[in-house]
Amino acid sequence: MNTVVVVGEGMFADTVCMHLSGFPVVRRPDFSEQLPAADLVLVLGGSSSTHLQAEEILRPLGISWLCAYVSDGEGVVGPLVRPGSAGCSQCAESRRSMAGSGGKGMDDLLTSLVFPDQSPQPAAELPPAGLRHMAHILSAETARVIRGDKAHSEGCIYLINLDNLSTTIHYCLPVPICTVCGQLPDDSREAAEISLRPCRKLDRNHYRSRSMSELQQVLVKDYLDSRTGLFNDKQSDSMSIFAGAAVNLPLLMTNEVTGGRSHSYAHSQLAAILEGLERNCGIAPRGKRTVVFDSYSCLKDTAIDPVKVGFHSQTQLEQPDFPFVPFDPDSKMSWVWGYSFLQERPILVPELLAYYSLAYGGGFVYETSNGCAVGGSLEEAILYGILEVVERDSFLMTWYAGLPVPRLDYRSSGDKELLVMIERIKAVSGYEVNLYNTTMENGIPSIWAVAKGGADQGANLVCAAGAHLDPTQAAKSAIHELAGMIPVAEERLRTRRDEAEAMFHDSFLVEHMDDHSLLYSLPQSEERLRFLLDEQRPLRKFDEAFDFVSAHDDLTDDLRQVLQAFRSLQLDVIIIDQSSSETLRNGLYCVKVLIPGMLPMTFGHVYNRLTGLDRLLEVPMKLGYANRKLTPEELNPYPHPFP
Repeated sequence: MNTVVVVGEGMFADTVCMHLSGFPVVRRPDFSEQLPAADLVLVLGGSSSTHLQAEEILRPLGISWLCAYVSDGEGVVGPLVRPGSAGCSQCAESRRSMAGSGGKGMDDLLTSLVFPDQSPQPAAELPPAGLRHMAHILSAETARVIRGDKAHSEGCIYLINLDNLSTTIHYCLPVPICTVCGQLPDDSREAAEISLRPCRKLDRNHYRSRSMSELQQVLVKDYLDSRTGLFNDKQSDSMSIFAGAAVNLPLLMTNEVTGGRSHSYAHSQLAAILEGLERNCGIAPRGKRTVVFDSYSCLKDTAIDPVKVGFHSQTQLEQPDFPFVPFDPDSKMSWVWGYSFLQERPILVPELLAYYSLAYGGGFVYETSNGCAVGGSLEEAILYGILEVVERDSFLMTWYAGLPVPRLDYRSSGDKELLVMIERIKAVSGYEVNLYNTTMENGIPSIWAVAKGGADQGANLVCAAGAHLDPTQAAKSAIHELAGMIPVAEERLRTRRDEAEAMFHDSFLVEHMDDHSLLYSLPQSEERLRFLLDEQRPLRKFDEAFDFVSAHDDLTDDLRQVLQAFRSLQLDVIIIDQSSSETLRNGLYCVKVLIPGMLPMTFGHVYNRLTGLDRLLEVPMKLGYANRKLTPEELNPYPHPFP
């Protein structure tokens, strides 16, 4: 039969029908009349509401369809929508709108939601040459569909410059939370079960299961596109001492920039995309639908006790305009399922702890992306999520307890790359780098790195941290962070010195992430780090400082060893799987790791969460830094210097 239905009026519809002379064509001005049986429906022009109507009518009928219209003076053809498959016209419009440059795309998306009949522009406004060009594309796509060949518009859209007819094709990743084609499963206890599986490492000393060269084949193709991508921009950091790169994740009301740092710009770009995927999955549930809404009092037999994660103090809660409220066990809230490795069972976790809130309020704590990680397997993601929690905890424990941790002799590491990295920082920027062993009672190697500037450098101190099963890799991670932060810190202090001076005298002016490193760029702030920077302490060699040995061929064996370390301390490791169809399509997993009792990273001095974390008061004595349990009054009262 090979019938094609053309829905639309005017010259564009006339021209398209002329190009389809080889097929039986049935015309309809709109969807008011019943449609005949057809192999393909072409929807020409119309508004967002017209395309939504097409989805509602054609999806139940099992008919494939293709739209073509003009938006902001640009021709759009596609995507080809096949009922029953992920990806639809609304997904494509959402991706195109979100990726719109300068925030205009987000404005267009909001406008289309509120006033769906105002966009896109009617196809009748097509110039003659553009009209014929788009008709030709539609005809060619129709022929491919009828022949059973793969159409170029399947999962993609054509974008046509109507001034010069230049045409590009852009992939549109299906939106997992799409109200039309999204098929999110309900969150459930059963789906939260975790059974660790073997995960072969690239080699014994490389703690990843997939190589960057393998990931390169999919990361750029599926996620990076200036017009429709999950990430719509990329930049290389030419100011960094090493090869840095960043990508932009456009969100509804803002943009999130994520970065990667390595010795290769190509690898740094891939790392930035991976971090962006992690960030995208960590903001809100994208892989499952939250269904549990109740109070802790009613759920306490199957839920985490929120008291254990660290609260804001009563003094904080009483401050004017503080956006968070005291925890109320009888107050209902949304919960998601995670998995407790200590209890070996699924466990409910408040959604606001499983996904990060930043400083937007509406809950009982400020939560960041702390503990979020992406990996080439679930086991890899869990391991790196744990390492991030450990990195931040060891840094904050050292800071708040003022621990005089050992200085490290980086030359004793025996790693030539680490030596060259530190010497390069000195040669290029003039900063001296010192490393400190901040490993806590869990034994996982953790390092605090400090870059110290002289009279000729723009910033006095720059801090970074790293944690890894291999201490040299922990050090390298921290050094990469330092290298990227130094030029940023110098520029920030140059333009915001007056603000930094004010923050030195009023800690509560430290409100954002950038403010922390800005404050400690000031020379006078160095006095607050004297407990760490004391150069009278002897240097410790790497082989003397670190006892944790992990040398397995399978990454899961490394993970089991880490989990056992926490089990021996009676610290629970809770995993929330944040993976979505966007990541799973390429075998990438995203998780959030919560370890109640570990110090959560917060930004903005007013948002720190220390109340109820007795471990902060006990570990200094356990490690021999104090002869008794600390009191809350003895804790460092100043904003932390984590970048």
